[in-house]
Amino acid sequence: MRLLFLHGAGGYDDDRPLAEALGAALDAGVDLPRLPEDDMSVATWASAVRRGLEAVGADGVVVAHSFGASILLHVLAAAGPTPRRALLLAMPDWSPDGWDVPDYAAPASEPATRLSLHHCRDDEVVPFTHLALHAARLPSAQVTAHRRGGHQFVGLAETIAADARPR
Repeated sequence: MRLLFLHGAGGYDDDRPLAEALGAALDAGVDLPRLPEDDMSVATWASAVRRGLEAVGADGVVVAHSFGASILLHVLAAAGPTPRRALLLAMPDWSPDGWDVPDYAAPASEPATRLSLHHCRDDEVVPFTHLALHAARLPSAQVTAHRRGGHQFVGLAETIAADARPR
């Protein structure tokens, strides 16, 4: 099994421990592509995300964190290769109710991919209130709120891996 982990904005090094812990918990090889820091456009990041999805295939485990989760949602809403399941961790809401950045706002349609949303109540980067905004827009998604773990989901790799395992 392969794990594709999509890091957050500028978070390649910060997200590596979580990606590796998830890989170990799943007994999966980890693909952690370094997403561009010099061009934060949806188009540029989406291109890199699509390449990652093609590499792991439909049966791979896909976990995306923060800004990476926002971009993955854009990719999943468009035509192209999609995984059967994806976990979105600490995903920011870019609508007027969240951070109000129209360029990154979630697509209007819910993707066919089965989604799980995870967020920690003590996230110091993305407000916990963003989870409820996404849950309302993605009514088919499984929603998990964690009491603690911060933005990096410290100590939660096993819990997240349990959700990521094929059922």
